[in-house]
Amino acid sequence: MRNASTVALRGRLIRLAGSGTIATLMLLLVALWLVFAITIGGRFFSVNTLQSMAFQMPELGILSLAMMLALLSGGLNLSIIATANLSGLTIAFLLTHYIPGTQGITWAGVQVLAIAAGFAVAALVGLVNGFAIAYLGVSPILATLGTMTLCKGLAIGLTRGNVISGFPEPIVFIGNGTVLGVPFALIVLALCALPVALMLNATPFGARIYMIGSNEKATRYSGVDTRAVLLKLYVLSSLLAGVAAVVMLARFNSANAAYGESYLLVTILAAVLGGVDPFGGFGKVGGLLLALIILQVISSAFNLLNLSQFLTLAIWGGILIAVAAVPHLGGKAPR
Repeated sequence: MRNASTVALRGRLIRLAGSGTIATLMLLLVALWLVFAITIGGRFFSVNTLQSMAFQMPELGILSLAMMLALLSGGLNLSIIATANLSGLTIAFLLTHYIPGTQGITWAGVQVLAIAAGFAVAALVGLVNGFAIAYLGVSPILATLGTMTLCKGLAIGLTRGNVISGFPEPIVFIGNGTVLGVPFALIVLALCALPVALMLNATPFGARIYMIGSNEKATRYSGVDTRAVLLKLYVLSSLLAGVAAVVMLARFNSANAAYGESYLLVTILAAVLGGVDPFGGFGKVGGLLLALIILQVISSAFNLLNLSQFLTLAIWGGILIAVAAVPHLGGKAPR
């Protein structure tokens, strides 16, 4: 059995290998950019196209960060979409049912409290996931599948599947506004990605996440309270889903129990394409962001070419298979 020093050494080695993953993704992005530039022409580089990409990527990016954290620990979080929708509906309900008669500080306070309530719901779901996985020993797939079903059932049951819409301008601005031409939602993604990257690369908590993903038993025997780390990890994953909820309800100016259901598998696709080891122990935020840009470039280009969105999904899947096969073609043994 590997001891803690062996796990730490392995962590350093796979971090060095991550530079190769990022280089591969950069080459792939440049190649795709050149192909689509030749095929589509100037439309591909237009301000409208680039801004459209920037508006579409943030919500998927934040959800992918939430999925990435779970994958790094060797787990999975199937409840991120349902958590986001339940959080979004909580925020939407409070915004549309408790509107004061005047504008000003009171109304601003209601908006802040509504968002805080949404985050509280997300944190509660994370606590349930983390407790079931870390302290009860439930498989991450089963635990998060259960909370996914629970959240979706509550969301549909309490709203009867109806859409809640009509939010104040400050909320809508989060998903549709721009700052110096940059979508505010993209800034929100950056404000989520940077702290997560710093946490993973420069804090003891981040190191412990990688160690758990590499070998949970060895990490526990080295004196790390793996249960506490996993509990905090799943709470953080759910809170990121709560941030995605704010972005989604703001962009659509509505909330519903079924929004974003197609995102679940795409978040796993983006994480694995970005170099996250599906067995845990390795992955970088930079790789994930590059993967998201690649997927968005393909989606936008196919839209400009009037090709089916299902063909886009097929290409995404083919790229994932190709990238996953590269280490094996290079002679690297599977874990």
